[in-house]
Amino acid sequence: MSKADVIVGLQWGDEGKGRIVDLYARDYDVVARYGGGDNAGHTIVVGERELALRIVPSGVMHRHVELFVGGGTVVNLQTLVEELDALAALGMDLTRLKISDRAHIVFPYHVQRDKAAEVARFDAIGTTGRGIGPAYVDRVARTGIRFADLLRTRELADKIRTNAGDGESADLLKTTIGHAERLKAHVVDGVAWLQERLTQGKRVLLEGAQGTLLDVGYGTYPFVTSSHTIAGGACTGLGIGPSAIGRVIGVLKAYSTRVGAGPFPSELHDHRAEQLRQQGGEYGTVTGRPRRCGWLDAVAARYAVTLNGLSSAVITKLDVLTGFERIGIVTGYRRGRKPAGFADVGEDGLEVEIEELPGWSEPIRGYRRIADLPKAARDYVERIGEILGVPIEIVSVGRERTQLAR
Repeated sequence: MSKADVIVGLQWGDEGKGRIVDLYARDYDVVARYGGGDNAGHTIVVGERELALRIVPSGVMHRHVELFVGGGTVVNLQTLVEELDALAALGMDLTRLKISDRAHIVFPYHVQRDKAAEVARFDAIGTTGRGIGPAYVDRVARTGIRFADLLRTRELADKIRTNAGDGESADLLKTTIGHAERLKAHVVDGVAWLQERLTQGKRVLLEGAQGTLLDVGYGTYPFVTSSHTIAGGACTGLGIGPSAIGRVIGVLKAYSTRVGAGPFPSELHDHRAEQLRQQGGEYGTVTGRPRRCGWLDAVAARYAVTLNGLSSAVITKLDVLTGFERIGIVTGYRRGRKPAGFADVGEDGLEVEIEELPGWSEPIRGYRRIADLPKAARDYVERIGEILGVPIEIVSVGRERTQLAR
């Protein structure tokens, strides 16, 4: 039986995981997504074409790869259908997409609840308003509707009527049945499907959504998403045991960003934040919201390495730092004279310790070897490797999928 490798984000999401999954996927037979919903946006740039994915795994560009959406996900049917239409227009073979019968469905009433709850909160979380949280609430409350239910019209009607109420259920049922007809050929026994491929010795790559610091259990709670985003979430999200996991590859942006509210110790509030935002195109893939920007946070990064049991790492968006005279890294937290750790994030009086390194002005998008980068850029990459304590496999030096240094 083969082992499955995991690609996981190490920050608050938006690390560029989709592009990295796309890169690694060429060497795998299956790419499987294990959590989240259409609140996650993975962007892949191919030449002049930009492909934004919200549900379909990022290995879609590789025509030999089977695609799998696991039972730990929550899926908006309308979003999925629109995404499939867009991919079909590009000539993609969609028969290779399979969806676990255990995956839950996000309905319009989940979206309504999500938006209403955000308005009602004293401290807004900054949710995308896509209905993800309420869908996971229904899942835990055992009132959720799964893809398995799409295949049983009578039971589906009863569940929609119970959840949506009589006033909305008729139209919603009609729409849902229409989507079910379109999607039923993709629905499989998710556990059996994936186990069969592992037993056959196929190479399987597991794709997370969001990032480690947004994990519902181990992130900056309550300013988190509603699923387990860490590597361990791959087991529960796909129905495989820990012994089936091989390598864990972490994706780390060369600086830090965050969307929405919540603690962000390394955040910048001056012209440098705006420079990062503009040079990095730091606007949400799903929401379009401007991202908060700051220096790389080494305390948070080390915490993410520990949580995920990292084997190696990939650094993204190094090119965005070109033009900065000095580049900062937050290497420690303290409260007064007392050292603090990641568990203290969000506490009053938390201060950061910043190490500054020389920047570089030379464009680096044409480099394909880490060893050939300008000295300051190379030193920065080496410092990140020291911080993480794992090998750096690849550094991205531009948006296009070929702009990578090894």
